[in-house]
Amino acid sequence: MSQHAADSHDLIRVHGARVNNLKDVSVELPKRRLTVFTGVSGSGKSSLVFGTVAAESQRLINETYSAFVQGFMPSLARPEVDVLEGLTTAIIVDQQRMGADPRSTVGTATDANAMLRILFSRLGQPHVGSPNAFSFNVPSVTSAGSITVARGSGKTEKRTFNMVGGMCPRCEGRGSVSDIDLREIYDETKSISEGAITVPGYKVDNIWTVKIFAESGFLDPDKPIGKYTQKELHDFLYKEPTKVKVEGINLTYEGLIPKIQKSMLSKDKEAMQPHIRAFVERAVTFTSCPECGGTRLAEQARSSKIKGINIADACAMEIRDLATWVKNLDEPSVAPLLDKLSHTLDSFAEIGLGYLSLDRPSGTLSGGEAQRVKMVRHLGSALTDTTYVFDEPTTGLHPHDIQRMNDLLLRLRDKGNTVLVVEHKPETIVIADHVVDLGPGAGSAGGTVCFEGTVEGLRSSGTITGRHFDDRASLKESVRKPTGRLEIRGADAHNLKKVDVDIPLGVLVVVTGVAGSGKSSLVHGSIPRGAGVVSIDQGAIKGSRRSNPATYTGLLEPIRKVFAKANGVKPALFSANSEGACPACNGAGVIYTDLGMMAGVATTCDECEGKRFDASVLDYKFGGKDISEVLAMSVTEAEAFFREGEGKIPAAHAIVKRLLDVGLGYLGIGQTLTSLSGGERQRLKLATHMAEKGGTYVLDEPTAGLHLADVEQLLGLLDRLVDSGKSVIVVEHHQAVMAHADWIIDLGPGAGHDGGRIVFEGTPAELVAKRSTLTGEHLAAYVGA
Repeated sequence: MSQHAADSHDLIRVHGARVNNLKDVSVELPKRRLTVFTGVSGSGKSSLVFGTVAAESQRLINETYSAFVQGFMPSLARPEVDVLEGLTTAIIVDQQRMGADPRSTVGTATDANAMLRILFSRLGQPHVGSPNAFSFNVPSVTSAGSITVARGSGKTEKRTFNMVGGMCPRCEGRGSVSDIDLREIYDETKSISEGAITVPGYKVDNIWTVKIFAESGFLDPDKPIGKYTQKELHDFLYKEPTKVKVEGINLTYEGLIPKIQKSMLSKDKEAMQPHIRAFVERAVTFTSCPECGGTRLAEQARSSKIKGINIADACAMEIRDLATWVKNLDEPSVAPLLDKLSHTLDSFAEIGLGYLSLDRPSGTLSGGEAQRVKMVRHLGSALTDTTYVFDEPTTGLHPHDIQRMNDLLLRLRDKGNTVLVVEHKPETIVIADHVVDLGPGAGSAGGTVCFEGTVEGLRSSGTITGRHFDDRASLKESVRKPTGRLEIRGADAHNLKKVDVDIPLGVLVVVTGVAGSGKSSLVHGSIPRGAGVVSIDQGAIKGSRRSNPATYTGLLEPIRKVFAKANGVKPALFSANSEGACPACNGAGVIYTDLGMMAGVATTCDECEGKRFDASVLDYKFGGKDISEVLAMSVTEAEAFFREGEGKIPAAHAIVKRLLDVGLGYLGIGQTLTSLSGGERQRLKLATHMAEKGGTYVLDEPTAGLHLADVEQLLGLLDRLVDSGKSVIVVEHHQAVMAHADWIIDLGPGAGHDGGRIVFEGTPAELVAKRSTLTGEHLAAYVGA
């Protein structure tokens, strides 16, 4: 029987892809199969999967909407590719961390809260209002007045308007209120004229800040603050703005606290100067809102209950317990809603996130948790023949949880979907129907297809991934001896159960355990800050298309100074974000044309040819090169240039050497940060922090986004840090890092309220020998014990 024409489109064909570093890549991806893309970090995997296939699919779908709707959607440019055929609708589940907006929680991000609000507005007793009455993002509004409707005779009517919202009025739905620690803003043993005010910028002789207090007439400037009367203290700290005359100048006197609130606390913390940010972090404490008890909800929203439970209690439960409670509600009037809510909550448990609660702020989720929360929406979807695109779905997963993730990927495929996965972990690559290996190197040395075929073919292919596929780190012959101990006593952050533990110093310590067992709570929440601790978490790097590794690491500073000194001009000329910028493109190197609902177009600037600098600046040379040629170098080239000879800059050499140490030799120092992959950004952050004078480094999953071959390099880096006298504490799931550790602290036994205890402390060899925990079993299987 001849094949029907409609059945002949079983492949997604990509021909001549040139996005980012791809070099005319052509591949054929089978539909309704699981294809895994492998290759070292920076080899072009994301450029092919996200930047080409998924981007074009989304762009074509957006074009089917009306121009009005398209105006509200992000506009996407057509990727640089000759032919793309056989695309299906792409659903992207990427690793972008969820917004850290204080109003965003797991419940609001997954629609579970929306369903709960409807449920309480229908069944809650007493009835308090519509679903808005249970939303902590909606304030209650009351107004009365007259309105004129411009219709016919245009009569004026009296109207009153009431809307019941669920927002707690005190904390405005944030759950916490900020409090200023008075001990941090003044020294009560001193008087104002002796410099009692310890806020940055409040110098004794400054007329605008301190003299106004001394000469206002409200306070005695020579009396220690500790001896003030109640009225004097109130005038000093809280007095309303009042006109006063100081040294013949009319000024406004205001209490110290409202002054600080206006000048410092209302600003974005990230944008502050470092010394002011340090002061704000010291002086401002966030405490649970006393009115709503941290639930974010107004009293009337908490008064309405179903079977003795209000919506705040429901959101605070672990999701698996909430799922059981919902199943026990037998209410035919809302049966479809209960079914949908039950299904959503069950999806959380299925994906291994049953230990979360709906009121958990989404900004506190790890990268792997955020990615799985996004997956909840797609589980059980009735759509088939779509393309699901995953970016390292095993990030942040314990080997025990990877099996569950694999089952989910296979289930999506078996429903008739095309599943494309960018992945480094051999445990997930193994389940692929088809593998595309990109490389051979990273950056400009990558961007070609090294292998296409089956997993067996990859093993014998001789590519970097093939050669390292069956690599297994072995346990150390001998472990280092600790030089001291870091004591943690009674740690109870999040789900920790009053944990007491001594973390050895001067060695490589790995903290492990299943996702949600309390690792980050122990390491980030309980290790005392300050004691020379440098913490490198999974937070995203903030960077616009104007930032690059040179600006982010501070490398540009010594380069600009040396250029300025050699040429006798000012340093600002050698910054594309300052006076040296090309006037046509303002130093961006490209000119953006906004086309409304259509995709904006970026064209290389004709004037500077993409070099970003004014032509006159390029006449100034140092070491035989102009500033744009220096910024066009890769890290490896820059290391050689700054090391010796005419281009020698010791301060710049120290920075590029650190970039080389973390395996970023192929990056261009002037390449935009927006073009870096997740693994590259994490390592860029690590390189920057390595300069800090800290005795203890805390790393959160440094292997995220690293290829098997790069993990060896990372282990070498961790060893060098420890051998130089530092203590290194790593939160990690990768068995190679566990095997390499001197000491392991394993948390568990489960996640959420089943976790939060220490189930093992000791050397990796003891963990493998005992096999008493999930980690022990998986590590033993990994090292072949």
